[in-house]
Amino acid sequence: MSAQRLPARARRTAISRHIALLSLALLLGVQLLDSWLRQPPLTIWVLRVLPLLIFLPGLVQDRPRTYIWICFVILMYFLILVLRLFAAPTDPVAWVGMISVVSLFVAAMMYARWRSQEFNRAL
Repeated sequence: MSAQRLPARARRTAISRHIALLSLALLLGVQLLDSWLRQPPLTIWVLRVLPLLIFLPGLVQDRPRTYIWICFVILMYFLILVLRLFAAPTDPVAWVGMISVVSLFVAAMMYARWRSQEFNRAL
């Protein structure tokens, strides 16, 4: 392995982390906007936002295991958004939510993989 490849690995890991964090912020924004537009009870609003907020400290502190776990949790959001898109295919909020969920899933999955490889190489 050449020394030139290491910065490229670190760069792709950093890019995937930033994409994951931006996608999480976008998904939180979509959930808040959708809650504001539909005005559900406070309990429903909390149940939509709290699972995402629980993972925020681990994501900000750069813990690969947190990125792995959020991939499992956002599958719930994916299922709900797929159902909403089948019911209302022209809903822009649902489309933005779907794009943010898919980009968060892919970026978090790749970040966890690449970051774990970096940890293993360091040992």
